[in-house]
Amino acid sequence: MTDFAIPAGQPAAPANRDLKVMALIGIAHGCSHFFQLVLPPLFPFLKDAFAVSYTQLGLVMTLFYVTSGVLQTPAGFLVDRIGARNVLIGGLAIFCTAILLYGLVPSFWMLLPVAVMAGIGNSVFHPADFSILNASVDQKRLGRAYGTHTLGGNLGWALAPVLMAGGAALLGWRAAPIVAALIGYAILAAVLLNRDLLKEDAGAARRAAVKAGEKTAALGPLLTMPVVMCFAYFLLLSFALIGVQNFLPATLDALYGTPLALATTALTAFLLGASLGVMVGGFAADWGLKLEVIVISGLLGAAATMLLVANFDLPSFLLVGAIAGAGFLQGFTTPSRDLIVRGAAPKGASGRVFGFVYSGLDAGSALAPPVIGLLLDHGMPDRVLWFVAGMLGLTTLTAVAIRRKSASPAAA
Repeated sequence: MTDFAIPAGQPAAPANRDLKVMALIGIAHGCSHFFQLVLPPLFPFLKDAFAVSYTQLGLVMTLFYVTSGVLQTPAGFLVDRIGARNVLIGGLAIFCTAILLYGLVPSFWMLLPVAVMAGIGNSVFHPADFSILNASVDQKRLGRAYGTHTLGGNLGWALAPVLMAGGAALLGWRAAPIVAALIGYAILAAVLLNRDLLKEDAGAARRAAVKAGEKTAALGPLLTMPVVMCFAYFLLLSFALIGVQNFLPATLDALYGTPLALATTALTAFLLGASLGVMVGGFAADWGLKLEVIVISGLLGAAATMLLVANFDLPSFLLVGAIAGAGFLQGFTTPSRDLIVRGAAPKGASGRVFGFVYSGLDAGSALAPPVIGLLLDHGMPDRVLWFVAGMLGLTTLTAVAIRRKSASPAAA
């Protein structure tokens, strides 16, 4: 079994009940990711409707992501204090209402406070979802639960651009977010109707922590070395993912003159490979393989593949296959990564820990684009792929550090 100190799981639960919880949380998470990309496909329509620039429209998304990133940790504290179900339901309701308002605003400037409102809603999902999964799903299926959670988010991202652009073309740009919000309200209703399936152990965990003399209402649990290393893990990983997800087509074009259609196909292959890897990785994590071995081997394999692409102008089918393989290897590590975070979280602090470490993704997503853009602007596209590989390699070092600290008596 893994060397990480993972808290004891809940009593064995029927598999069908676990599957219902996984499906419900996965769909809710998919809704949040879909909502994240509601506006960008509508930018051409909004630009004409409100006579604004793309720079101004970009400000809307900046406000959204900054709000979400800053509030993830406070949302985690709220999860630990009042319970994950209430926070998830409240966040989803706020998010749905913000998406509805996107379709009703009379002017561009009204989009700005609505974007802040949407960021507030988006901030709750990681701390609430993982807290619910930890309490509701039997530990022997927890890797698959985490994998389903990630897969739901990936599918939400994949569906949003197509459905929003198509909906705007058929129904008008105002109708598209309104319809999306109504679907979100239906998902909210499903969560409310099935709320009894969603267990939460915030109160029990908090009482156990108090009995053990641990701090539960302060920043102390976030400043432990394993949790800080988890944050660093997410920060470095986001550098690599942004390099691929946002810049792969431009990088391949500058490096090898790869046609846009082929470069876009390679990016799609990366995303599909990552989704498949997530599901396979969930089973691997549940089979009792060492989590650090899964993470280190997967990330180093993905890094080696990106270096291969950086140094060789591969034929089309090999290029797509290599990028898909890198996506699979990276996705394969995801459930184990989340189990590592669970093992690093002190008693009674699961919500705030997941909120804090996942905010590393938002921080990295804000910091990486200027660095990668600078490499491209200075005619160094190969260095972009070296950068991606290097960040993946550095991420493995944080996994090793988490293992050592979590296995030490002080962290136990």
